[in-house]
Amino acid sequence: MTVELMTVAADEGDLRLDRWFKRHYPQVAHGRLEKLLRTGQVRVDGKRAKSNQRLERGQTIRVPPLGDLSDAPPPKVRDTVAAEDAAMLQGRVLYKDDLVLVIDKPAGLATQGGTGMTRHLDGMLDALRFDAAERPRLVHRLDKDTSGVLVLGRTASAAAALAKAFKSRDARKIYWGLVVGMPNPPDGTIKAPIAKMEGAHGERMEVNPYEGQTAVTDFKVIDSAARKVAWVQMEPRTGRTHQLRVHMAYLGTPMAGDGKYGDPEKQLQGQVSRKLHLHARAIDIPHPEGGRIRVLAPLPKHMEESFEFFDFDIDRAGDVFARDDDDV
Repeated sequence: MTVELMTVAADEGDLRLDRWFKRHYPQVAHGRLEKLLRTGQVRVDGKRAKSNQRLERGQTIRVPPLGDLSDAPPPKVRDTVAAEDAAMLQGRVLYKDDLVLVIDKPAGLATQGGTGMTRHLDGMLDALRFDAAERPRLVHRLDKDTSGVLVLGRTASAAAALAKAFKSRDARKIYWGLVVGMPNPPDGTIKAPIAKMEGAHGERMEVNPYEGQTAVTDFKVIDSAARKVAWVQMEPRTGRTHQLRVHMAYLGTPMAGDGKYGDPEKQLQGQVSRKLHLHARAIDIPHPEGGRIRVLAPLPKHMEESFEFFDFDIDRAGDVFARDDDDV
């Protein structure tokens, strides 16, 4: 057994250290963790830590040799995953090997829980265990109302490697969306810092050149209908909360169905669904053991119907993994 250096994944930011440890090493009792912390064997970014410390994305956690855990009581398999939810998730697997799992997350399902939220993907991950000894681990997240490709690591080391790829921007995430209006120009790069702001209706993300964090999005219009709606392909270079929705609204062309950042008077009328039209179409990410994984997710039903309504042909997009230039 050797010392492990684990990287805090994108979806684990603000997670307490003891909860992070329980997620990755569920067979280690809390009392033992406290002893490891007191003796400095578990450290965060090389420094001593406490069990209630809040983690930050990208931090490194030192995990000492833990010995043979085979005699420890196995982690309890959650029995709260409804049969229909388990069947639904298993039917949405797009890619699976011994280390990596990629699923097509449905719109409307939160990636993780929050205040008053009891149904979320994180609580259903035992349904995606299959033949593995441990639950898969989330390495990034999608907004509740965004559908599409979501990557999970099937082991702790695989999850750490995948999270590192997201942090280093070695992972490409490609999104499709329908926006209200026609972006001008029809392609380019949006560089608009984003900050979390308090408002009359709670927290929301806004473009703020003074307090915002760097946020960069490449985009291009693939097709449009009478300049009233456009099909846009987007690739975020940074990973800010609600980045694509905020950036499209910043252009004056909010996402169709976006009740948070879209102007109600500018939303599409008639036969088009009121659901958010934002879909994580593709992922291109290095595999923990070498090579790369490229996965496409089919459009959700409401977007498929909207594409048909506007006569958008998905073949028009061509190879979504192709780059316009070598500098993107």
